[in-house]
Amino acid sequence: MTGIDGCLSEAMAIPGARGVSLVDWTSGLTLGAVGDGPEGGHETSAAEVAELARLAFESGAFTRGTPGAGPVEDLIVTARGSYHLIRFVETAFDSSVFLHLWLDRAEANLAVALFRLKELTARLVLA
Repeated sequence: MTGIDGCLSEAMAIPGARGVSLVDWTSGLTLGAVGDGPEGGHETSAAEVAELARLAFESGAFTRGTPGAGPVEDLIVTARGSYHLIRFVETAFDSSVFLHLWLDRAEANLAVALFRLKELTARLVLA
């Protein structure tokens, strides 16, 4: 089991990581952050990314009509020089948080980063 600080530190060890934050998508607030924040810092990007996360999570378009489909697990946004990975964190309560990892596209391996985020969020304990 890993706390927020440990999870964020481990995420920064993923090759190509530029910054990582844990965000509450219902409020857009950053619960913790390490490294650089894209375009104006972690707080600004958290509010903007929370809008995207909320739309994806609450939309039935990604799960409706798909047998055995559950809620959205990950979002991947590609930009010219970076990747933005959003991994929803399953919790015992309302599951309204996600981990946002900002990666340098030239240095990152998307498959490795996704695998590591899944592993990290499975061990994350929010208290």
